[in-house]
Parts: sequence; structure tokens; C-alpha cells
Amino acid sequence: MPAYLSTYGRVMDLMPEIILILEKNGRIIDWNRQAGEMFGLRRGDKLATIDRLVAPGQPDEVLRSLSMAQVVPSEEVRVVRSDGGVLDMRYEIKPLHGPKGEVRVLIGRDITLDKQKELDLLRFSNVIQHTINPIQITDASGRMVYVNPAFERASGYTREELLGQNPRMLSSGKHAREFWGGVWKHINSGKLWTGRVENRRKDGAPFHTELVISPIMDAGGKVVGFLGAHRDITEQIILEQQLVRSQRMESIGTLAAGIAHEVGNPLTAISSLVQVLQRTVQDPFATEKLGLINSQINRIAKIIRDLVDFSRPSTHVSKPTDLNQILNDALNIVKYGKKVKDVTFSLDLDGQLPAIRIVPDQIVQVFINVLMNAVDALEGRPGTITVSSRSAESVIDIAVSDTGKGIPSGEVDKIFEPFYTTKGVGRGTGLGLWVSYGIVKSFNGDILVESIPGEGSLFTIRLPRNT
Repeated sequence: MPAYLSTYGRVMDLMPEIILILEKNGRIIDWNRQAGEMFGLRRGDKLATIDRLVAPGQPDEVLRSLSMAQVVPSEEVRVVRSDGGVLDMRYEIKPLHGPKGEVRVLIGRDITLDKQKELDLLRFSNVIQHTINPIQITDASGRMVYVNPAFERASGYTREELLGQNPRMLSSGKHAREFWGGVWKHINSGKLWTGRVENRRKDGAPFHTELVISPIMDAGGKVVGFLGAHRDITEQIILEQQLVRSQRMESIGTLAAGIAHEVGNPLTAISSLVQVLQRTVQDPFATEKLGLINSQINRIAKIIRDLVDFSRPSTHVSKPTDLNQILNDALNIVKYGKKVKDVTFSLDLDGQLPAIRIVPDQIVQVFINVLMNAVDALEGRPGTITVSSRSAESVIDIAVSDTGKGIPSGEVDKIFEPFYTTKGVGRGTGLGLWVSYGIVKSFNGDILVESIPGEGSLFTIRLPRNT
């Protein structure tokens, strides 16, 4: 061992790094214990050179670095251990002046594990970045530190708007403070949490997800963050609600049939008695009042018949249909509502309207939804709803206009989105127009909307004549 190294050799052996003393040509003249054990170097081996340690296929960067007089700050190379295993090494080379001339000191560190972790992180990052499921990562205090593109699309917010914010900015307010308190307590204890949540997009639309929150822990078992993985179930929730609504309508149909039976018989008896009295009573005043009673009995009977007919399951059978007749049927149903006592209905129907092939049960649902929206737009105040039908060369237009509050500017494009509603809490589901739009689209038609806030709205249901 050279004299200038003998004094410090024991110090080198205490170092965890790989230390090699080399000549400019790459011959190894000394090493520390870590390097000796890793590469199987033996004292007296005069043929040991750095190229013997470098893995095949690697560029000659190490040899080129040795020929330089200045410090080589940081490079990477793959080297071969004595057992044949290959590892990644990050190294630096420094010149050292000694009594026998200048040599080079190579100080290396095994970064194989670091490289593997880096690769795993890269793979993990790519999976999260390109998955269709919204992903968010927060720090231990709950502030978002990462969101993937799917989360941006689902929430409607940009990455810049989300980072640094608490996820409560997306809260729909449907979950109580106690609910989130329980979730927070659960995940802070290091446990996985799963459940359904309803958030709110930037545009106000609901966003239903199945959420899995997984605590992120350091080597000491301390929670340092949380990973939230969402699965969008908004469409599933809509279908579930439609199923509930369908079952409710079925129940209403059963109830209506029962009412028709229970009420129909007494009504028939009352009607018969009124008719007998009408034939026997000669007093003009009594005759007038009996006529009024009989007309109200007929009105009640018609209401029950209409309710039974409306609540029957749709046959989904398309057939030639008189849209004017369907409009009148829808109006007769809407007119029974308690909200319409101060509403004036104006009809302007085209008597030459051709019949088109359509599903009557479905199109009457559309007309009722649009008419009920027009009634609601009047907010209980006196107003006018105008219904018209017109036939053009290739389409039929059914127009429903009202003198109500109108739709706020910028929100006309949103009214056909599921769950979107301009009505107050508890006054609308936000599904009526969405369902109506879907029905009309299935007939290759369209619904056009014009609205002026404070003056009213015009809905035009356009259907092709060859439907």
C-alpha cells in the first residue's frame, strides 16, 4: 500500500461508500473494505482495472473521466459484483496528489434500490396519471397535493385551483359534519375507508362516487398523507333513482286502480240518483244545481280515469299518433294541479297536423314535464301558458311558452343535465327535462329553448314527420 494511503487506509475502511484509488489508465491500486467485499478485490492483484468492474455494454465514461484533471462531480454507471450481480452506482472522481504523483479517487454509492424505487414511482405515477378513475392525494392535514387529469375532468376544476385546497371545497352539503368527522377519525388511525359520497362539480352539478381513502404511512408507521380513489357512479345513481321513480309510479297505478274501484261505485250511485232527480224535479234552481253536481261527478270520474291511464306502464309500442290529442290529454292532467288556479292556458293547435309514428306513453310524459315546468315558472302568480302545434316541411313543432320568471343567463345550456334544477330545495329532482330530452332524442328529435329572465321561456319540441 502506498505510504500516503497507509495512514488513512483504516479511515477509508470505515466509510460506507465504495472507494477506489486508480491511476489515470484505470488500474486499481487501492480500495476500501466496502469496495473489496463488493468486487472481490485482493491485495497484490496487479491486473485489477476499472473496466473489469464495469458491466458489459456500458460506455467508457469512467475511463474518460479518469483522464481529466478536474473533479467529475456526479455520474452513473452499472457495475458487476463478485457474485455476478449487476448494480447501479453513482460516483464522483477527484484528483489526489501524492508523493508518487497524481492518482484518482473514485467515491461511489450503490443506488440500485433508489433506481428501483424511482422506477416503481414512475410506473405508479403513469398508472395514476392515465387511469380513468379520479385520484387525489392529500397531505396529513387534508390539503390536496396531487390530482390526476381524471379528477380535473370529474370535478370541473383545474389542477391549479385544487392544489393546496381541502377536499371540502367539493362538498355538496349532503353529508353531515358527523359523517366526515367519523371518516377523518377512521383514516387517521391508519385504516382504509370505503363508502359512497356526493360531491359537487364546479358548475354545481352533483358528482356521485364510490370513494376509497387509503392512509399513506412512512417507515415509522406515521400517517403522512391520504390517497383517495374515486369511481364515478353518477349514472348508476340516476338509474337507481329512475327505478325508484318507476316503482313509485307503479305503486301509484295500483293505488289509482283501487281508488277508481272504491270511488267509482259510489260515484255511479250518486250520478244515478242525480239523474233521477233531474228527471223529476221541476224547480229551475234545483235543476241547475243538480246539473252542476252531475258535471262535477263527471269531472271526478275523468280525473280518476286519467290518473289510471297515466300511471299504467308504457307499452313502448310506436304507432301513428295525433300529437294534438296527446297535447290535450297532457293539458287535462296538468290542469288538475292546485298550482294552476290562476293560470290561463291558451291553445293554438294546427288542425291539419299529420299523425306521426311515436310512442304515445312516452311523448305524453314529455308534454307533461314541459307543461309542469311552465306552471312552476309562474311561481303561483297569475300568468299565461301558450301551447301551439305547427307542421313544417319535414318537422312538427310543439311550442310551450310561459310568462314566468325565465331561466338565468348562462344556465340555459345546463337545464337538460341530470339533477340540474332552478327550483328551490325539495321542489324538483332535476330529472324531468333530462328524461324528456332523452325521449325526444330517441325519436331523432330535439328540444329548443329560448328564455329571457323575468319575462318567460319558450320550449319547442321538434319531431321529424317521418318518425
